[in-house]
Amino acid sequence: MGMPDVNGPSYEELLAINRSQYELIVALTARVKELEDRLGKDSHNSSKPPSSDGLGKKPSPQSQRGKSGRRSGGQHGHPGRTLSFSETPDEVIVHTPSACQGCGAGLEAAPSTEIRRRQVFDIPPTSLIVTEHRAETRCCPECGLTNRAIFPTGVDSPVQYGSRIQAFVAYLTHYQLLPFERVSSLLSHTVGISVSQGTIANITRRASNILKDVESGIKTALTSAGVLHCDETGVRIGGKLNWLHVAGTPSLTFYASHKNRGRAALDHIGILSAFTGTAMHDGWSAYRVYPCGHALCNSHHLRELTAVEEQYGQPWAKDMKDLLLEIKHSVELAKQADALQLHLFVKCGFEARYRANLKRAYDANPPPTPTGRRGRIKQGPARSLVLRLDEYRPSVLAFMYNFTVPFDNNLAERDIRMMKTKQKVSGCFRSNNGAEAFCRIRGYISSMRKQGYNVMTVLQSVFENKPIAPAT
Repeated sequence: MGMPDVNGPSYEELLAINRSQYELIVALTARVKELEDRLGKDSHNSSKPPSSDGLGKKPSPQSQRGKSGRRSGGQHGHPGRTLSFSETPDEVIVHTPSACQGCGAGLEAAPSTEIRRRQVFDIPPTSLIVTEHRAETRCCPECGLTNRAIFPTGVDSPVQYGSRIQAFVAYLTHYQLLPFERVSSLLSHTVGISVSQGTIANITRRASNILKDVESGIKTALTSAGVLHCDETGVRIGGKLNWLHVAGTPSLTFYASHKNRGRAALDHIGILSAFTGTAMHDGWSAYRVYPCGHALCNSHHLRELTAVEEQYGQPWAKDMKDLLLEIKHSVELAKQADALQLHLFVKCGFEARYRANLKRAYDANPPPTPTGRRGRIKQGPARSLVLRLDEYRPSVLAFMYNFTVPFDNNLAERDIRMMKTKQKVSGCFRSNNGAEAFCRIRGYISSMRKQGYNVMTVLQSVFENKPIAPAT
């Protein structure tokens, strides 16, 4: 047998090596868990959009909403939208047999014994209509004064586009979200005119200027709303990251772009600083500084609870999710019965179950062990969710206490989804002025759509310099 290596590491050195390896294993294990959690997140258990799920099989369940029990498609009593015969056709073409198919005799003098009808619905050939305005000058035969006729309002240039074509351009760019180049191409193919991208930009600028006062009216109305839905998303302007903010109600929408996401942007917009109702949002800390009421989006909570259930195997998460959905169902039934609130005993029962689930959640997610390092200790996704559900319990259950507060912030997410669609179709904005114009025009279109107006009709009123204002 060989002699032991007297020059090897000492006992204390081996303990230090063992301690450092243990710390490394703990750190790597936490890192592996973090990466596994990140890979396991998709649109059904996080705030990631469905487009990020890829083309593979969608997760199950695909939606937090349960099945209604009804068959897909139009329901009984739905009027339908199929074509029906018109009693006032624009053109009638009569087809007459000229000769007998049997003997070949002529049928010009034979009376008609039956008429079968078929109608074809189509759009007329599109072409530009040019209207020339002539302002005459006439001399008074009595006094000799020269009198010049005045051109109608809106006829300002020797040659210009009319309100309908300008409204159509704005409709394509700000409602259908087509890029300028494709709008120019579409007009060339359908109407036969060549509209440059500079002209489209001028049309956009004109609409934005006309709508300044309308936008101010929308902002003022939103500050006095009972419930205000708020959200924000990233948008690139001139190649740099900016933020698009939205504030809306079921009848009004306001958009604004800003280089900041938080307090500086919200103060600059100036809606929340004057708002006294209940702000519905996703919990972003910048919203919390305002002294209005607050309600948290429970769709976010349902997805996060799903992630805790699936990735950490904690049963309390499923029970909390089921409880929130049960409260939502009870509120909906109470609203259908024209009740103004839930019975006190029912609310107390729900609150007791909520607290019991939180106790189980704290037991499953104890505080992390201090590391001795400076700074805040990471709580982890599960415990962070528990702390939020506990600290902001009144905001989580705001929909149970106040029936005017919705369960989720889907209204704001629907409003802001169009911006993501524009980014995918048209790309980013080249300048802040372009982003500001889009926000103003799109906010006007969204507000008028919510109130049941035809988009082309209201846009034409804008270019006639008499914009139809939304009801505020």
